[in-house]
Amino acid sequence: MNNIIYRKTPSISLLVVLCVSISAFLSPVHSKTPEEIGLEIARKTDLQDEGFDNFTAQQTMVLRNKHGQESKRILRVNVLEVPGDGNKSLFVFDNPRDVKGTALLIHAHKEGPDDQWLYLPALKRVKRISSSNRSGSFMGSEFSYEDMTDQEVEKFTYRYLRDEPCGDATCTVIEHFPVDEDSGYTRQVVWQDKDELRVWKVHYYDRKNAHSKTLTLDDYELYLDRYWRAGLMTMVNHLTGKSTVMTWTDYQFQTDLDENDFTKTGLRRVR
Repeated sequence: MNNIIYRKTPSISLLVVLCVSISAFLSPVHSKTPEEIGLEIARKTDLQDEGFDNFTAQQTMVLRNKHGQESKRILRVNVLEVPGDGNKSLFVFDNPRDVKGTALLIHAHKEGPDDQWLYLPALKRVKRISSSNRSGSFMGSEFSYEDMTDQEVEKFTYRYLRDEPCGDATCTVIEHFPVDEDSGYTRQVVWQDKDELRVWKVHYYDRKNAHSKTLTLDDYELYLDRYWRAGLMTMVNHLTGKSTVMTWTDYQFQTDLDENDFTKTGLRRVR
């Protein structure tokens, strides 16, 4: 009888050890954290948009106050990809007459503050936009100067929240936390489809952590069989009741733009 018990004991011990080993292998400790998932998606999105070189586009901006009254502005947009750093962007107003020739030049950077200059033709003056002023309104719109620049991966930390349906697609919902202490936001919550990595909606939370603005994007089109661009962007300010609608048209990729088209000194010559 003792011999039988003695022979079974090692088998039971081996089974227990095997179960513990499998349990450890399958443990959630080995899965990615919400922060790692968020960063991974941000990097994948950034990589997918690399290599476009440059593009030009036309933009119509409709500003609407809380009473529904509207004003319209028409701009030209030039964007130059800068390998290893952020892009360079130039926004030039063509209409109406009172803002014609006004231009915003942005040199975005992966790390550190972006460089932004605003040319005011009435004053014949180039004004530098300081980091502390980038939460201010861009030309009276509901887009801030901060909103107009590239959302470089290194400018945020991330936290994945969940997956959820968005239209006909499934979106990941991720929090973006600005690294810059001068940011006008404590965080952004971003809805992005899983298949094409297009952003469909962003909730902006101000320095008091109040949900101050919502950006929705629509009318996406694919260019060069790779690069998705939204044709419609609507920013709603929940605190003031104002909104701004940006309509993008006439995208042209890989034009003859170069570095000389994006200089501070060249702003005075923009026509």
